[in-house]
Amino acid sequence: MSLREVLIDELRDLYSAENQLVKALPKTAKGAESEALKQIFTQHLEETKGHVQRLKQIFELLGKKPTGKHCSGMEGAIDEVKEALEEDEEGAIFDAGLVGAAARVEHYEIAGYSVAILIATTLGEAEIVSLLKQTLAEEQNAAKLVMTTAKGILKQALSEEGDDKKVPEKKPKDAKEKKSEAESLKDEREAAKNLKQDAAETVEEAPAKKASSKKK
Repeated sequence: MSLREVLIDELRDLYSAENQLVKALPKTAKGAESEALKQIFTQHLEETKGHVQRLKQIFELLGKKPTGKHCSGMEGAIDEVKEALEEDEEGAIFDAGLVGAAARVEHYEIAGYSVAILIATTLGEAEIVSLLKQTLAEEQNAAKLVMTTAKGILKQALSEEGDDKKVPEKKPKDAKEKKSEAESLKDEREAAKNLKQDAAETVEEAPAKKASSKKK
């Protein structure tokens, strides 16, 4: 695979990601309780439509089709947004969960565009770099707006939490929650094995390093 093909692969990933967002953002905006968040998501929807058009323009410059790859990373990020929208919470507490998921979506895109810009710059594709930088600036601004708005939401969430003196009822976990918990425990166990192995290797290497140091 050539570096140009790597760029095309990255751009197709971004094209799929942006199209998935065009579908997801209207529901995200509708689900948010904060008017400020609703406005951010609605505004970013229009920007995202523009991002799709820019990517189409880039593919025309490359003489390639934009389709051909599904972005699993964005699918996963959007799934987290969907989970946040399904939470049985209200007010700022609800929006606090949504903010985290939305921020992860934006930073996923920022990473993708940053890499694509680096590759395009290396290939000397100045026009493509210029178009990608326009989108990157809008993604960075959207992330900044989400985080700025989050400050007020989190303060309000803390206030609401203090006002609520009732102990919430512990509801039984549904199948989705049970599956998520099981996968989380599996991740923890597998990571623990690797951490234990790393610790053992460190202990084994220590005497050898000391012996080497004494020889010097």
